Amino acid sequence: MTVRKARTNLPSVNRAEPAGLDPSWAPLYRAGALSALVFVLLVLVPVVLVFAAPIPPTDGRALLEYIDAHRFVYLTELVCFVGLSVPALVVFAALAVALKGVNKSMAAIGGLFGIASETIALALGSSPQSLNGGLVVLADSYAATSSGAERASLVSAADALIAATNAVSWAGVLTAAAILVLSLTMRTGHVGRVVATLGVVTGAAGIVAETLRPMIGSGYAIYGLLLPVWFALVGWKLRQLGRRRTS
Repeated sequence: MTVRKARTNLPSVNRAEPAGLDPSWAPLYRAGALSALVFVLLVLVPVVLVFAAPIPPTDGRALLEYIDAHRFVYLTELVCFVGLSVPALVVFAALAVALKGVNKSMAAIGGLFGIASETIALALGSSPQSLNGGLVVLADSYAATSSGAERASLVSAADALIAATNAVSWAGVLTAAAILVLSLTMRTGHVGRVVATLGVVTGAAGIVAETLRPMIGSGYAIYGLLLPVWFALVGWKLRQLGRRRTS
């Protein structure tokens, strides 16, 4: 009788929950799912704007003239591409927490890579599509002056900013590394093998694309297409995790 009574006092286990998942983090998972949706929308807006205006050129003089002629489009693209780092921060945090029961070390490393990369991207305030807030200031000065010498100086400054913006992005490399590490952890977790496999491909492709970005040109678009797809699928998985209730 004593043994039977002791057994009945044992805490119940919610067998409906996947192993390693802590449903008390459900609000964070839901925030991650919403953030993933915002991330995808911020990627789609500039794609739609491509049909409203040409792609920003990479030559200093041409880009300054482009910004003056298409200010709204340029600023919108700049805000979208730089601003998507904010929802990405939440997604990486939520995914790292969701995977901590699978492998705490890998989840922590992947989460730190992701959060660090997006923090750096926000601090830099630029994007590899020749988007940089400093170029807007240079464009204003370029349009306000008619001096050939001053305009030449502004063009030189713009060329330097463009070169720095389109150089190897270590923030981008860290983002891809975070996706790779977290996706490798997913393969033995409860997020799903399809998302994990896509993440491994996306992360590996991203490391190569970001490292060789100055040389691969339009080849970078492959990674650019994989990235929002991965975020969308991760958002869907986080939404499912967020709907689970604590027992």
